[in-house]
Amino acid sequence: MDNVKSSPSPARWFRVLKRTVSGECQQKKPATPSVCEDALRKCREAFSCGKTRPYSFRLLQLEAILNMLDKHEEEIVGALEQDMHRPRFETVLSEITSVKNEALYAVNNLEKWMQPLPGQKSMSNLLDSCFIQMEPVGVVLIIGGWSFPVQLSLIPLVGAVAAGNCVVLQPSGTCTHAANLLQKLIPLYLDNSCFHVVSGGQNDLMKLLENKFDHILYTGDRVTGRAVMLAAARYITPVSLVLGGKNPCYVDQSCDIKMASHRIAWARFVNAGQSSLAPDYILCQPEIRNALIHELKTCVEEFYGKNPRESPNYGRLACMEQYIRVKDLLSCGQVAFGGETDDTERYIAPTVLTDVQEADPIMQTEILGPVLPILTVPNLDEAIQLINRKDRPLAVYVYSENEQVISDILSRTSSGSFCSNDSMIQSIYTSMPCGSIGNSGVGIYRGKHSFDAFSQGRACLLRNTAVECVTYLRYPPYAEKPLSLLLWACSISRKKRLCHIL
Repeated sequence: MDNVKSSPSPARWFRVLKRTVSGECQQKKPATPSVCEDALRKCREAFSCGKTRPYSFRLLQLEAILNMLDKHEEEIVGALEQDMHRPRFETVLSEITSVKNEALYAVNNLEKWMQPLPGQKSMSNLLDSCFIQMEPVGVVLIIGGWSFPVQLSLIPLVGAVAAGNCVVLQPSGTCTHAANLLQKLIPLYLDNSCFHVVSGGQNDLMKLLENKFDHILYTGDRVTGRAVMLAAARYITPVSLVLGGKNPCYVDQSCDIKMASHRIAWARFVNAGQSSLAPDYILCQPEIRNALIHELKTCVEEFYGKNPRESPNYGRLACMEQYIRVKDLLSCGQVAFGGETDDTERYIAPTVLTDVQEADPIMQTEILGPVLPILTVPNLDEAIQLINRKDRPLAVYVYSENEQVISDILSRTSSGSFCSNDSMIQSIYTSMPCGSIGNSGVGIYRGKHSFDAFSQGRACLLRNTAVECVTYLRYPPYAEKPLSLLLWACSISRKKRLCHIL
């Protein structure tokens, strides 16, 4: 997911953070803003006294998040309308309802998640109590993304709260109205000693990263993601990174092109294309390219009318930097339809490009805008080879009525998620993880996976003291007979399987 503010160059990021890791910054006066220091201090104190651990406290905070969303739905809608000209329908569905579902899923399952997990026993510990206790990691830093600023801040927050952690949250500064609203509302509903919202841009983030956290979750661009990882290395802090990428979408000859076009067009152009899970480019065979373009154009007219600029259902780019970046990509290939822009509104029409080459700039970066390139390939094997030549993406999509085609792409590619005959819809299932792999990020979260990501599985053994007549076998002086008995008691046996050799 590309960052849209004027980011420091990668070289500057690494110079500053390398000094931090090497300890040079320790000799200088701390540069972290006092509000961040104060928030971190309060979080440390609250966590140390065990305030966030009880089930009742976690449940109360999750209910508070639900209450906040219920009471301030229209304010959230208004903030996103100001930031991105976001239609109410999209905000309610993608920002508010998704967070509510996440919180309700945690409320409904929290007691079960907190139960100790029984450990497997052997002859050596039959009389002992053996279990894994899920414990909170401590103070979590959540750095939210800008494309869905409420969802990408609050869904990780729900997981961290459910796991019993304190949280410092930095929403994206790109969507200023949404960020300011979160900074105003969260202190009104969540415990002020355990949960804090700090504002700021890239420079403030660099200062914030000089502090020690117990887990960091970052959603954004790869350059900043690498810097986050480097800063975390100073304290050996675990990280979860959601960095986006080039999500391929293979459209097979066997599919229902009209149905596929509706689903692809919705996923690519919702939120004016600003989604890291959207299809980033289409691969299809030459025989169906023109039919696919025709259906996509028909879908855009159905969704947004002849002039999408006048449609109340179509958004705008989040900021001028993002608008300029996406506008520059329109020079790649040929415009099949769309291509209109308006600098004063940060407007880019839903656009499909053809004759795009694999080496073109638009195929080297995540688009995060309402532009969809179509590349033709002679067959499925060539499509899979092209997908695999690129970094592993956040998602892979395929539209086909042929189960073998779907199976081939699923088994021969790698990505954070996979979906056949639809796009982005996998993100609504709270039981499924949002995950990344390779350059698209590290780790998974959502639902129980968030609880696990922000928890430490503590191995616990409550030893029975009445078995010294057996444990003495491990003590010196050593002999073969005690060794044989211990091996019999401790070794794991291979399970018997029925094997048929044809």
